[in-house]
Amino acid sequence: MGILRFIGWLATNAIAVAVAAWMFDGIYFGTAAETASQEWTDKLWPLLFVALVVGIINSFVRPIINFLSIPFIIVTLGLFLLLTNALMLSFAEWLVGLFDVDFTVDGFWTTIGGALVITIVTWIVQLVFGKPQAAVVQDY
Repeated sequence: MGILRFIGWLATNAIAVAVAAWMFDGIYFGTAAETASQEWTDKLWPLLFVALVVGIINSFVRPIINFLSIPFIIVTLGLFLLLTNALMLSFAEWLVGLFDVDFTVDGFWTTIGGALVITIVTWIVQLVFGKPQAAVVQDY
C-alpha cells in the first residue's frame, strides 16, 4: 500500500468517524463534559487513532464475521449487517480503550446509528474521491 493510498484510506475513515461523532451526542472523545470544551486539535490524534483502528477492523475482522454470519444475513435480508457493523464499532471502542484513548459510544441505538453513518459516509467519500486502487501493470 502506497503512502498516499494509506493517507486517503485513513482520511476516509477519519471523516466517517468525525461525522458520526458530530451527528450523535453519544459518540465522543474524552468525557461528555470535556467534549464541549475541547478544541478540535485536542480531538485530532484520538480521531486519527480511532479511524486507524476502525479501518483495520473493517479490513480484517468484519469480512470474517460477515462470512461466518451469512445464514443470518440471508434470513434477515441483509439487516444483520447493521448488527455486525455495530459490533465492529463497539469492538473498536473497546480496543482503543486498551491504549488509553478516550472514545465512547453510548447505547445500543447510538452504536447502530454510528455504524450506519460511518458506512454511508465512507461510501459517499469513496464515490466522490474514488476508492484507492492498486497499481495495475500493463503488458504491451
